[in-house]
Amino acid sequence: MSQSKLPLYAIVELLMRLAGVNAQIGNYKNHTERGDDVLVRTTNGSIQLSRTLVLSQFNKPEDIQKRDLESLASRFRRRLSKTKD
Repeated sequence: MSQSKLPLYAIVELLMRLAGVNAQIGNYKNHTERGDDVLVRTTNGSIQLSRTLVLSQFNKPEDIQKRDLESLASRFRRRLSKTKD
């Protein structure tokens, strides 16, 4: 695995786990890596993950506790819908 690129499937797996806590999160669309931050866009909004968390999902997912997922899921930002007049 490249030092600069994170494995996409680890991000998707993490989103699937987060969706188990908050079904509003939605499905993976894309992501942007900036330093230790990973901004993940989903079908319903966005969520910011840390590089460390994604690598933990890749290397040892059992170390991520349910309370950690609950805390992270609470930071999900729902995309604002456009209203039609």
